Amino acid sequence: MKPFMNDDFLLETKAAQELYHSYAKEMPVIDYHCHLDPKAIAEDRKFSNIAEVWLAGDHYKWRAMRANGVDEKFITGNATDKEKFLKWAETVPSTLRNPLYHWTHLELRRYFGIDDLLSPDTAEKIWEKTMHMLQSDAFSARNLLKMMNVEVVCTTDDPVDSLEHHRRIREEGFEIKVLPTWRPDKAMAIGDPADYNTYLDQLEQAAGQPVNHFMDLLEALHKRQEYFEEMGCRLSDHGLETFSYSTYTHEEIETIFTQVRKGAAVSESDQLKFKTAMLVELAVMDYDKGWTQQFHVGAIRNNNSRMFHQLGPDTGYDSIGDQGMARAMSSLFDRLDSMGQLTKTILYNLNPADNAVMATMAGNFNDGKIPGKMQFGSGWWFLDQKKGMTEQMNTLSQLGLIGRFVGMLTDSRSFLSFPRHEYFRRILCNLFGTDMENGEIPADMNATGRMVQDICYNNAKQYFGF
Repeated sequence: MKPFMNDDFLLETKAAQELYHSYAKEMPVIDYHCHLDPKAIAEDRKFSNIAEVWLAGDHYKWRAMRANGVDEKFITGNATDKEKFLKWAETVPSTLRNPLYHWTHLELRRYFGIDDLLSPDTAEKIWEKTMHMLQSDAFSARNLLKMMNVEVVCTTDDPVDSLEHHRRIREEGFEIKVLPTWRPDKAMAIGDPADYNTYLDQLEQAAGQPVNHFMDLLEALHKRQEYFEEMGCRLSDHGLETFSYSTYTHEEIETIFTQVRKGAAVSESDQLKFKTAMLVELAVMDYDKGWTQQFHVGAIRNNNSRMFHQLGPDTGYDSIGDQGMARAMSSLFDRLDSMGQLTKTILYNLNPADNAVMATMAGNFNDGKIPGKMQFGSGWWFLDQKKGMTEQMNTLSQLGLIGRFVGMLTDSRSFLSFPRHEYFRRILCNLFGTDMENGEIPADMNATGRMVQDICYNNAKQYFGF
């Protein structure tokens, strides 16, 4: 039987095939947003088995297994790694038409050379083969990155993180850049004063100064940002349920901060004022550094309170939200633009209904100085699949400039996730190739091929300054 996913997988036309094989395929990978563990890279971790490297922390797979009736014991519980893998193998046939089906088989093929479809019938054979291969130094964390032609990895890091693993990686001269990303969400999460004050105590220790006033908070964050920049950081990131905006005075913010620092709860309106102030101040800090700010917007997190109390966050109980955001987003960016301190920005939405909102909002704040300054980012999370990525690129093409798009990222916790860049590139080339053969764009393979290479790699290289 002909192997599933041949060399022309997803490439429906001759033009698409040429664009992918001659232009996109060999371009290096810049993964400018992921959740890989820098400690594993610093230690060049070797994984005991495929479940350890493939299933641990992967809430995409966990959701699918739960939907397939798999008991939590075999997902996040105390079952053995092999038992968990076998339950995943039972689930895979039911993921047909889910992106997990494509990702699973791309990853088996690209890392392990396995063409077999994963199922209960093939699971034992695949377990044994991958177990044997993972014992080799060639499959250590660093070599898994090299295998996929990765050039840059940007992890996701809190301002209080020591970045000791990033430092070790750099000092050891690892040829792939592993850089931190500034994720200061906890610095503005005043909804739970006890948790917030615990966090501020950690920030005090990291910054080496007291944080008793709002200006102390900004100074401490500035010190940590200086350290992040020394360690190669070039991006910040915010995970927001929605954009929100409220007018405020600095006196109000100082009063709110003082109340929270004393352990007192504040009203929702005061929380909104404080969050707005923090988004503005953090954006100005990014502008001063020449960093790119990212906004991942639209997730309703931890919907299942019972499982949140049992397992904690990021365990597969988040979903798409539908809150309005256009007016608040406009107000935030307009304020920063009016101040002359709006830095390069990437917007990612989780609700596909917001595609056009995001793309047109980004277009309001380009300044004619930085190509692609305001980016409508790639399909994210639940939209990180063929339809989601296609709709994102179609919207960007129609309402902005796809030629300035900085392309794909993994947003993953798994060292086996880098074939997602291949998946994206095949979809991208199929879009251009189909238009070319339909006569909707010129049949100029070199010009279109160069644009494909820009989207796959060159634009990100230039935009982020790596």
